[in-house]
Amino acid sequence: MVLGSAKFFVRTFQTRNASNVAFIGIGQMGARMVKNLLKKGQEVKVFDTIPLAASSVPGAKVCKSAGEAAKDANIVITMLPTGDIVKETLLADKGILKGIPKKSLFIDCSTIEPKMAQELSRISKENDVRYIDAPVSGGVTGAEDGTLTFMVGGADSDMKEAEPVLSKMGGKIFKCGDIGAGQIAKLCNNLILGITMIGTCEAMNLGIKLGLDPKLLTNIINVSTGRSWSSDTYNPVPGVMPNVPPSKGYEGGFSVPLIAKDLGLAEAAALSCGTPLMLGALAHQIYRALILNGYGDKDFAVVYEFLKGQKK
Repeated sequence: MVLGSAKFFVRTFQTRNASNVAFIGIGQMGARMVKNLLKKGQEVKVFDTIPLAASSVPGAKVCKSAGEAAKDANIVITMLPTGDIVKETLLADKGILKGIPKKSLFIDCSTIEPKMAQELSRISKENDVRYIDAPVSGGVTGAEDGTLTFMVGGADSDMKEAEPVLSKMGGKIFKCGDIGAGQIAKLCNNLILGITMIGTCEAMNLGIKLGLDPKLLTNIINVSTGRSWSSDTYNPVPGVMPNVPPSKGYEGGFSVPLIAKDLGLAEAAALSCGTPLMLGALAHQIYRALILNGYGDKDFAVVYEFLKGQKK
């Protein structure tokens, strides 16, 4: 009897691994993540509030609502700008809960408040749906290359079920703890990212204005103690690295409003536990200043152009 139950579990697990996947939120990150799912043989239904975005991924089945995308899907993934938008997408008249089958797995890859992740989990549980938070790190380059890092909060069994799908989009998957723990890890990571990008931009701007060649300076930094992801993978100076937003007019990528949003979330989390974020608060204000100065539609590395004093 026990053996029969075990066999049933294996069959169920394997079926879910090969099951239909719905992906909601086809932006800069989402579109690339879906492309990797398709490339690795996963059928995907997609929805975005912007129809042109939803139809931008050849091979994906475009749906007219989140509920339609979620219908018959065993795994539903969201990649959306804010926690409020995720919640609205879950609860709307044509939202996820109107289509997702009972017992299915809802994976939110957005960067949101840890408390919102816990609320989404509660709402999902009340509707007999399982939930994990699984925000990502790696930026558009990681999404393009399928090397994203996933930081997961939730039950071990749900994470194991998610792994076959997440591994088609990323290179590393970390179990961080209970619901919301993935978001905590992501906010800490983006706190560092926002600060180091500004520091990298300041150093590159200083060195170039004093006469150093930007590629030479980058090579030195990248074998020295100043090395960071912002210098060796996503250098903010146009022309230093091909195929990154700074070399494409700062188009696409991780927008200034999104890094500002994430730093704001980190500040709120810090207030909740009495932790000082002095550099984080300053970095937050710098990105907010960029928005007010007309850089709100650009990748966050555009802080380099802002520091140059270049007029828009």
